[in-house]
Amino acid sequence: MLALYASNPNKTRGRFYDEKESSFRSVFQRDRDRIIHSTAFRRLKHKTQVFLEHESDYFRTRLTHTIEVANVARTLAKALKLDEDLSESIALAHDLGHPPFGHTGEEALDQLMEKFGGFNHNAQALLIVTSLEKHYAKWDGLNLAWETLEGIVKHNGPLLLNVPKIISNYSEKSNLQLETFASAEAQVAALSDDIAYNHHDLLDGMRAKFFSLEEIKDLPIISTCIKKVDSSFPNIEPQRRRHEVMRNFFNILVLDAIEESRGLLKTLNPESVNDIYIADCAVISFSAAMQADLNVVRKFLFDRMYRSPEIVKMRQKATKIVEDLFRVYVSDINLLPEKWRQDIGKQSNEIDKVRIVCNYIAGMTDRYAIQEHLRLTTLCQ
Repeated sequence: MLALYASNPNKTRGRFYDEKESSFRSVFQRDRDRIIHSTAFRRLKHKTQVFLEHESDYFRTRLTHTIEVANVARTLAKALKLDEDLSESIALAHDLGHPPFGHTGEEALDQLMEKFGGFNHNAQALLIVTSLEKHYAKWDGLNLAWETLEGIVKHNGPLLLNVPKIISNYSEKSNLQLETFASAEAQVAALSDDIAYNHHDLLDGMRAKFFSLEEIKDLPIISTCIKKVDSSFPNIEPQRRRHEVMRNFFNILVLDAIEESRGLLKTLNPESVNDIYIADCAVISFSAAMQADLNVVRKFLFDRMYRSPEIVKMRQKATKIVEDLFRVYVSDINLLPEKWRQDIGKQSNEIDKVRIVCNYIAGMTDRYAIQEHLRLTTLCQ
């Protein structure tokens, strides 16, 4: 039974292109399926989360991260009587716009595109699902429901300043209400992202030997988890001990998110999804105490892993690959595949031409970007 403030698939604001809906799937279930079957979703398998995709089978890729986020999103949505399918759809799509090499690739493209409107992975995700996926006979994109698009764009909060042009241009046609909060389902997807990466980055960091369980034993939340596990399983082997500690950490984050969000929703007492949109604050959140503890955890991850010499070296290599590819393609579009050359040939505006190059690079997987960089480097010698 959905809450009054949930996004009801029977009351959707519809799709940009009218089409007959399924007789056995809701609007949001259909969106989920379209996202899963998209080319951009499949490419997430070979895109970086923290470690380069080819470095080890043990570490998360952008795809495994996305699946974990979607799983958490369904759990939170169900507990809060929200539409699980919408939360899952937004979670599955939230990273579609990431270029190769994760945030490193995004930062490189944003700098390279500074004179041409910049680069933002949420804006790129919107472009993918409304334009770049070209499979359907009647339209470009996936023709997702308004609620799904709104969630992809605004799951991290209202967009008030420095709105990417891709987003503002699309909103002029479909009014995504950029100045308001997103639906509770979209907020669930955003918080699920936080839960997933805080959990798995600590776990992957230990697997990569950036730090040990002993070295994080005094971190907030983790210290409590270790005491609980050691009390219940005093002689457990190290690998199982680590897993049990991180499993408890994960559960604590989920339970805190559910309890805090229930309290916020009770205080607001929303009677419709519109009450969520126009609220003064997010209604899906960690408690203040949990947020403070997670800030300490994030600082530890930043200092010990994200900015470690090994990761910094990897980031430098990735940045050079993206920069080299961009400059080579912009200087000689004949090095692009025929389809992309044809698309550039249709443009008269220099900004639009460069944006097509950016879209091509953003769609690459890590391994393809590395291979293409090697090919072009050899070709240009």
